[in-house]
Amino acid sequence: MKVDLDELVKGVLQGDRTSLGKALTLVESSRSDDREVVESLLAQISSKTGEAHRIGITGVPGVGKSTFIEAMGSKLIESGHKVAVLAVDPTSTVSGGSILGDKTRMTRLANDPSAFVRPSPSSGTLGGVTRTTRESMALLESAGYDIVMVETVGIGQSETVVAEMVDIFLVLMLPGAGDELQGIKKGVLELADMIAVNKTDGENQSKAFEAAKDYISALRLTQPATSNWMPPVVNCSSLTGEGLDEVWEKIKDHKKILENSGEWAERRKIQKLKWMWSIVEERLSSDLHDHPSVTEQVPQLEKTVLEGKISATAAAERLLEIFRKN
Repeated sequence: MKVDLDELVKGVLQGDRTSLGKALTLVESSRSDDREVVESLLAQISSKTGEAHRIGITGVPGVGKSTFIEAMGSKLIESGHKVAVLAVDPTSTVSGGSILGDKTRMTRLANDPSAFVRPSPSSGTLGGVTRTTRESMALLESAGYDIVMVETVGIGQSETVVAEMVDIFLVLMLPGAGDELQGIKKGVLELADMIAVNKTDGENQSKAFEAAKDYISALRLTQPATSNWMPPVVNCSSLTGEGLDEVWEKIKDHKKILENSGEWAERRKIQKLKWMWSIVEERLSSDLHDHPSVTEQVPQLEKTVLEGKISATAAAERLLEIFRKN
């Protein structure tokens, strides 16, 4: 993509949606020449990043993540905020295609001039978290969005990755927790900074309040992510709007407490280091797979592994040895 970098930077910083869309497309590109442009772009906007409130949102499929995000986002916009949503789509491991349906599911928010909804294909990375989420967040922050929500697909280990790049991690739950807590693993509860039991409306109300009690009990058995904050459990309904104000108040309380303790600033420092090392790991992996001497040996080594003539460990070591020597 041929780009006038100065114009692009200017457009992004002015909050121009077309420029922002172009910049996000560049970020998602794997082309080496585009990556060089992205590095220059990120360097020029870096002073305008880091001010947004980053909120990670996960939950089992069917919990109503998109409905919740649209309802909460609309409420925040009414209060004067600018809201961006990074909705990471599950990419098919068979066809390589992604659903990219979030703009369809969040029509009201997607069409609001104070919101920016970006469906982003995960390209098969861990649990559906796109490798470019951090860079996308930086761009959105520099464009003036003071709240950035990152929605995970709610499967696999994507929750761990998202929890490491946001300020607060919100886990949405369904009414009727049951003995198995809807299959949510203990590890996800340990990552949660807050739990919201969604769909607390109509016939679900009594089940939802019972579920909230179950989650409160479950949280007592886990180690909180921070000693300064005990994750609250809130009931809410994305359809009626009930409880959304309380959810937001708890999110603000969390920020205030962590800022006062110094943990907010510490988390941001850790996020920067994790960003650095994730880029190092990605580039090393890419360089390894693209290395001519390595690719030349791959077919034969794969064949010998499949025939049982060499172990997978030995074959891997051989490829790494070739990579290191060249």
